[in-house]
Amino acid sequence: MHRRSEAPPRQRRGPAPSGPELTAAERRTFFANMRRTAEQARGPGQFLLRRQALYLSGYEKDTETSEWLAQQQCTERSDDWLTAWLNNRSVAAVAARQGDRDRMSYFIENALQDDDAGEAANLAYWAYWIGETTVPQLSDDFIADGSLGPWHGGRLLVHLVEGIAPEHGYVDLNIHSVWSLLQVRPNLLRSGAAARALRDQLPIMLDSGELSASGRRELENIRYAIRLAEA
Repeated sequence: MHRRSEAPPRQRRGPAPSGPELTAAERRTFFANMRRTAEQARGPGQFLLRRQALYLSGYEKDTETSEWLAQQQCTERSDDWLTAWLNNRSVAAVAARQGDRDRMSYFIENALQDDDAGEAANLAYWAYWIGETTVPQLSDDFIADGSLGPWHGGRLLVHLVEGIAPEHGYVDLNIHSVWSLLQVRPNLLRSGAAARALRDQLPIMLDSGELSASGRRELENIRYAIRLAEA
């Protein structure tokens, strides 16, 4: 039987969104569902569902979102180190997206810089969700127990560098994660991958007046490490 050939896709004309856009009513419905999910996901085994619903709720920009999130965060109860760490990370990320960078700075200083387990958990979290490994994980345990397996770091480096921009809400977390990644994956320095990824971003960020003191210090350290590796 003769099969009709498919028509080639037509080119878009004029400006077009990069993905689907929601109407105002659809956005209200979506965020209402996220809030309801977060409020109801309290049972055993629903921690991940609640955390993701809270995280997505943080993208809503109306005036009462911050108050609602703060109220939800006050009710969090953490039974173990990993649960507490993940909660604190999610809270800091949502707060940063809402314009409060102080909470993220506090998280970096207390849950990463002063805690080797926190540094390792942060990189494992990033590596898995960015796709550094294709082995599926059925729980969050890999973040804390080191069971993720081998991963290279090149894909993660590129992703993190893309988030090093003055307007990025949690730019400090991305900067610190790059710094931490290069500590445990020095091959990225020796291969030139770090220099290639950061070539354009470093001067822009170091000239930015919005960069925090800790972020600037870590970027300077990264630049110095790249120079040493290239010498």
